[in-house]
Amino acid sequence: MNVGQLYITRQLVGVTYCIISMALLAIGARATLDIHTSDAPRVVFAEESAGATQLALIIGNGHYPDAAEPLHQPINDASGLADAMSRHGFDVDMVEDATKADMANAIERLKSRIKPGSVVMLFFGGYGVQSGRESYMIPIDAMIWKESDVRHEGISIEAVLDVMKERGARAKLVVLDASRRNPYERRFRSYSHGLAPINAPINALILSSNTPGKVGDDSTNEHSVLVTELLNELDREVSAEGVFNKTRTAVSRVSNGEQIPSVSSSLVEDLGFSPSDSSITSSLPPAASRTSASLP
Repeated sequence: MNVGQLYITRQLVGVTYCIISMALLAIGARATLDIHTSDAPRVVFAEESAGATQLALIIGNGHYPDAAEPLHQPINDASGLADAMSRHGFDVDMVEDATKADMANAIERLKSRIKPGSVVMLFFGGYGVQSGRESYMIPIDAMIWKESDVRHEGISIEAVLDVMKERGARAKLVVLDASRRNPYERRFRSYSHGLAPINAPINALILSSNTPGKVGDDSTNEHSVLVTELLNELDREVSAEGVFNKTRTAVSRVSNGEQIPSVSSSLVEDLGFSPSDSSITSSLPPAASRTSASLP
């Protein structure tokens, strides 16, 4: 082999080595990309799980100017339930004696904090009124003289459930202690007592203090009968649906059948309150710290 042939051979070897090296680098880069791509769904899922929260909006209204005397239990009920839900890992926003603006602002705060996968709870204690087969929470500054005022002055419970659904809440829990004789009923010619059945969206659980269309009087105890029994059941490690159903049974028993709460469920998964791990489900992380807003 002469010098020219040796030179050409070395050049070919060099070019071949470069081509092989580039091919190996490309294969390595493709493998790295494939690894990152396959990991991407797991990373997104982990981020979504980490962002899942447990939120509770708790409203207790007691001082209505149109009422003969204040309602003392809703404020105590809101405070007691707020403490209990905080122990269960919920981030609680508690509002007392809320005007319509206060309630609207609280709902907006809740809306802004709901993330896909959240478990969200609403509690309302005070006066509730039904109109047009829909139930409304009544603010303390409501000016109600006829039935149409209810729809204008009140806050629709179904509308709050719609907010939870639109924001992607995984599960919706509602507790209503508002089936009281309200100070507006004598102003209506056509009037239906109590609350209407709630149209629950999918994966919702609703507990109301009385059978639809029925009202009850408050006792002289610190807490209402409903919240007293609900707090008792929350101390037991049972499912959320079990808590609501056992509360219903307990209220019916202690009232000798005079007050029978209603429970409506469209749950498609098993949710459980567990004091031992302060979590509503084992798959959800601990919630953020509680916030509280007390209003004059």
